Amino acid sequence: MKQKMLKVMGAAVLVTAGVWAGMVLAKPLEANSAVTPGTIEDPVVTKSYVDEQIAKLNGGGNTGNNGGNSGETGGSVKLEVVEVPVGKTLMASAGAEVVVRVGKAVAYSSDTNGISDLTGGVDIKSGKDVPTNHLIWFPREGRGIKGHPNETNVLTVLVKGNYTIK
Repeated sequence: MKQKMLKVMGAAVLVTAGVWAGMVLAKPLEANSAVTPGTIEDPVVTKSYVDEQIAKLNGGGNTGNNGGNSGETGGSVKLEVVEVPVGKTLMASAGAEVVVRVGKAVAYSSDTNGISDLTGGVDIKSGKDVPTNHLIWFPREGRGIKGHPNETNVLTVLVKGNYTIK
């Protein structure tokens, strides 16, 4: 019985000592964490600085309206409405995503591989029709979409990522 009482008392002393040490050691830490905004420890930054840093992290992709001119580039981390003129090809960068909204489109590939139809779960080979309202992903450079040969109207697509109209 005496041994049990000694163990209980020893445990109580250890717990009390631990609580006391935690309270004493935590005081200096609390003082350091209460920094004042705008000081050297916690500087205030401008929105333009934050935007610049975010752009650097995102690869600084350029955004812009192509206006249908040949050889111009564009791209965005948001969906961008792009009109592909008749006879032109939208060449997508690796990782770009496209959704055909208006018009009939066909896949273009500079090699034997195609583009990925993520909605349909199929690979679309060069020259084959690209379905409207399907999410199309471009795994590599050298691939794109263009208006169907019988199409006489501008092809309207949504693009996420970098691209070139050629």
